[in-house]
Amino acid sequence: MTTKSPNYPTTELRLADAPAVPGLDFRRYRGPVDLPEMVRVANACHDADGVDEVVTIEGMTVEYANLTNSDPYHDAVLAEVEGRLVAYGRVEWEDENNGGRTYTSFGFVDPAWRRHGIGRAMLRENEGRLRGIAADHEHDRPRWLGSFGADRDESNTRLLLSEGYVVVRHFYDMVRPSLDDIEDFPLPEGLEVRPVSREGFRVVFEADAEAFRDHWGGIDASEAAFERWIGSPTFDRSLYIVAWDGDQIAGGVLNVIDPVENEERGHQRGLLDSVFTRRPWRRRGLARALIGRSFRALRERGMTSAALGVDAANPNEALALYESSGFVVHRSYSAYRKPFGPAEGPEWLGLPE
Repeated sequence: MTTKSPNYPTTELRLADAPAVPGLDFRRYRGPVDLPEMVRVANACHDADGVDEVVTIEGMTVEYANLTNSDPYHDAVLAEVEGRLVAYGRVEWEDENNGGRTYTSFGFVDPAWRRHGIGRAMLRENEGRLRGIAADHEHDRPRWLGSFGADRDESNTRLLLSEGYVVVRHFYDMVRPSLDDIEDFPLPEGLEVRPVSREGFRVVFEADAEAFRDHWGGIDASEAAFERWIGSPTFDRSLYIVAWDGDQIAGGVLNVIDPVENEERGHQRGLLDSVFTRRPWRRRGLARALIGRSFRALRERGMTSAALGVDAANPNEALALYESSGFVVHRSYSAYRKPFGPAEGPEWLGLPE
């Protein structure tokens, strides 16, 4: 979890690859006082790149108070020009479901300051920080540097490719434009949908995490992740559609309505934030039945469309399920990886040689 000490290190940074931009300075994170400007930069990027998500101070406060494998006081870098924030980035690491470990760097550069070399300088600083973190770990598994970005952010794509990263996976934001013509599908025999009680938060969280253990990437089932989930400003258990087989959760759809995003983007859209089926109950039509019930629950709350995210190569054919449920691709994203060094080649990235 995050080190929450107010005694953060010296914040000034000198980056070896800093561009010659008048008034440009780099520093470390100084605490929650930085969050409003970080939110502003993140939302400017989302606006430019067509990302519907709207970042809020409330949401980022919860996130930065409960990070996993990342201490923002040491692992974040901020860029300012004449004292005004123009970019920020952070690093973290995660163990993958396939036994590897990803050391991830990400960043946001205000669109007005892209293509000035600021993002490149921060990426190289972040890679150095990640190599230092990795040096304290046992080198006992495949490992790689990683990043992620919206495909419409051409500056980010060019930067990562030019720095030796390769695309290893594609992801989609999908939208169902209307919540009309909802088909009803029965639950598999013996299952029933029951409300989620406050006492049931933990078991739902654990069932969701377990269901994704055989998917690409990693699953954060830490206490920090649990606190981020229940502490989110959009957390609303009354929207969850969870199917039970006796005292066992078989699957569920964890729905979200974000009023801030809906107001800012001018739509009334609900998010199927997680659609999961645990292994013993797969291939029985459960997910399709729960998705239909989610559409109805969202429509009853006044929503007129629905969205979700999907791994384009999901091993359980989720993309085909969502397309047949009325979703269409809205935005695309890519995951990137880069070997730590020449000895760690394509096979360590999960790619063909």
